[in-house]
Amino acid sequence: MSEAGGSVTAVSVIEARELTKTYGDFTAVDAISFDVAPGESFGLLGPNGAGKSTTMRMIGGTSLRTAGTLSVLGLDPERHGPEVRASLGVVPQADALDEELRARDNLYVYGRYFGLPRAYLKAKVPELLEFAQLTDKADAKVTALSGGMKRRLTIARGLINEPRILLLDEPTTGLDPQARHILWDRLFRLKEQGVTLVLTTHFMDEAEQLCDRLVVVDHGRIVAEGSPRGLIQEHTTREVVEVRFGSARNAEMQAELAALVADGQRSRAGLEVLPDRILLYTDDGEAMLEEINRRALNPLTQLVRRTSLEDVFLRLTGRSLID
Repeated sequence: MSEAGGSVTAVSVIEARELTKTYGDFTAVDAISFDVAPGESFGLLGPNGAGKSTTMRMIGGTSLRTAGTLSVLGLDPERHGPEVRASLGVVPQADALDEELRARDNLYVYGRYFGLPRAYLKAKVPELLEFAQLTDKADAKVTALSGGMKRRLTIARGLINEPRILLLDEPTTGLDPQARHILWDRLFRLKEQGVTLVLTTHFMDEAEQLCDRLVVVDHGRIVAEGSPRGLIQEHTTREVVEVRFGSARNAEMQAELAALVADGQRSRAGLEVLPDRILLYTDDGEAMLEEINRRALNPLTQLVRRTSLEDVFLRLTGRSLID
């Protein structure tokens, strides 16, 4: 059986129906529906302020919903908060580690908050430090760790109770490329172990790397849902041509380029005018670029690339994921 906003299965670990959160006259989450299957890596993709973090807080039972229904592992997180949280791991946007404690002690103390036995933690803490590639930093204070190390320690902390679901809110924001790739590898390993991942991000490459399936959200509403590749195939063309004519000429070139894109192209072809460049969506970027040059339109810069989730969002909303 299926329902708008996601396929319904008897084994879904998260089911949201018309989930809504308002603050006075402001609607942060606007009647969204989705499902997450066990072992799936599920993403909420959208710009800052789209309602992603609010949705995560409702799943974790730390924010009450205004309307709709929500089930996590078969339980309502508002009515069964402690039971739900016992099976969740949470990685918030901010690391919130105790800066004066050693890395190992951050894990140990957090485990005691869960009421986990000392004998269990004595074995679990070294295991998690090894998973996070922090064994050699076990006795280092958090203040001595790099940003990537702190993020890995925060993920290790979220795994202290062996959660069935790990919630990750913007897991790699602020990290350099190398640190992001290390973190992605750790998350892949968790997925291979059967942990369900639910993450928010506004990085399209992160969503494409980590997510089996995702919803694209904007202004609190779901505007698209599917696998990363499926969304690209459904909503845009195979390639995009980026051209720049300079701030004075970009607007005046719009009409001629729009006619060029429409000539013999599929319905998903189109044109987007951004402040600094013009995007032409086409199935054959090189042929489009050759035609632009044949007509002597003389762009200052030109580039052909594959379309991405960033393009999907732009085509659906008319604005970029990164505001």
